[in-house]
Amino acid sequence: MNPTLKKCAVPALHWILGLSVFLASMHTATSSGAIHHFAKLGIPPWVPRLIGSAEALAAVLFLIPVTTIAGGYALLAIFALAAVIHLLHGQHDELLGLLLYAAAALVIMAYRDGAAPEPAHD
Repeated sequence: MNPTLKKCAVPALHWILGLSVFLASMHTATSSGAIHHFAKLGIPPWVPRLIGSAEALAAVLFLIPVTTIAGGYALLAIFALAAVIHLLHGQHDELLGLLLYAAAALVIMAYRDGAAPEPAHD
């Protein structure tokens, strides 16, 4: 693989994931349309505000190098909660995106600081 591409791939994924999750979570927390969508599912309006705010905070932590791991674990927990909520409301089509986000977060956590994970020893 091209060394320049290899050096840029994980940091690019890190920023793209962090910023896209931050922007989507801010939309969830502040958009009247998102709150209305949750209300149609029988979910009170404070829930999307709380989930969106927590996810936005986790995304910011994820983007800060010193707190990437803590933010990553927080995002994984929020993605798992979102998956359960979507499953309970029959929205199975939302799961693939959540799985993709979780996998990207795991890759970034594993390769933070540009270091590859240690190979397993037999």
